[in-house]
Amino acid sequence: MTASGPTRRGGAAKGSAASKAARTAGETPDARMPDARMPQSTLDFSSPLDIVCGVDEAGRGPLAGPVVAAAVILNPRRRIRGLDDSKVLNAKTREALYEKIVERSIAYCVASASVEEIDTLNILHATMLAMKRAVEGLAVMPTLAKIDGNRCPVLSIRSEAIIGGDALVPAISAASILAKVTRDRMLAELHEQFPVYGFNAHVGYSTPQHLAALTEHGPCEHHRRSFAPVREAYAQRGIEVSLPERVQVVVPSTIEEAFALVDAEAPAATPAEDAAPTHPPQP
Repeated sequence: MTASGPTRRGGAAKGSAASKAARTAGETPDARMPDARMPQSTLDFSSPLDIVCGVDEAGRGPLAGPVVAAAVILNPRRRIRGLDDSKVLNAKTREALYEKIVERSIAYCVASASVEEIDTLNILHATMLAMKRAVEGLAVMPTLAKIDGNRCPVLSIRSEAIIGGDALVPAISAASILAKVTRDRMLAELHEQFPVYGFNAHVGYSTPQHLAALTEHGPCEHHRRSFAPVREAYAQRGIEVSLPERVQVVVPSTIEEAFALVDAEAPAATPAEDAAPTHPPQP
C-alpha cells in the first residue's frame, strides 16, 4: 500500500529552484578544482538548500496488520501548530492534524510492508522497506531524509537517524501522525472483517483482550506468524508454522532490543548511496 499527496506548484517550484541552485553553485573553473581548504558540503545537514523530509513508522510491535511508514516535506510558509509524537496525542487531535498535514505539506507519502513481508524479511527489515517506499513515493525528491530512531533505510539520498526525532523534528512528527492515523484506519477496516479480535480497540497489540481472542478463535490471515503469541496460538491447535531461516521469532518485549542492535558499521548519518538496495524488489 502506498498513498501520496499531490505536489503544490508553489512548493514544487521552490524545491526545483533549490535543486538548481545546488547544481549551479560552484560551477566556475576555480570552484570545480579540488581544494582541500573547501568545506565538504555533502555531510552538512544544516544546508539551507536541503529539501528535508521527515520519516517515521507505526506498527512495529503489534501481533497483526502491516507496518506503516510515512514521509513528509513540510511547507515552511504554512506552519502547522501542535505537531508532536503521535503517541502523546489523542485520536481526535491526530485526526485533525492529519488533515492539516495532508492539506498544507509540500509533499507526503504513506507506504507499508505487509504481514507476509514482515514474516519473510523480519520486522526490522520490513520496517526499513516501508520507510524506503515512503521516501521514494514522494512527488518531490528530497535531498535529506531525517529518520526517527537509531538506523536508516538504504536510500538514494542522504539520511540522518534521530533518536526521539518524532518529538524533536516537526517533519518527523508529521510523518508519525500520518503513519499512525493511516494504520489505525486500516485496523478499523480489519475489525469489520474479523470482529472477534477487537482490532478497533487494540489495533493489533498484544493486549489481554487480543491474547484471549487468539486463544479462543485462533489466528487469522492478518496475524504475524513470526511473533511468539501468534505461533503459540497456532501450536495450541496443533499447527506448526515455519519461517525462513533468517527470521527469528519475535517476542513483543524484545522488539525495542532488536532495533537497538544496530550494526557498528551502519552509521546514524549516511551519504547518498548509488548502490542497489539490499531489499527484494518492490512489488
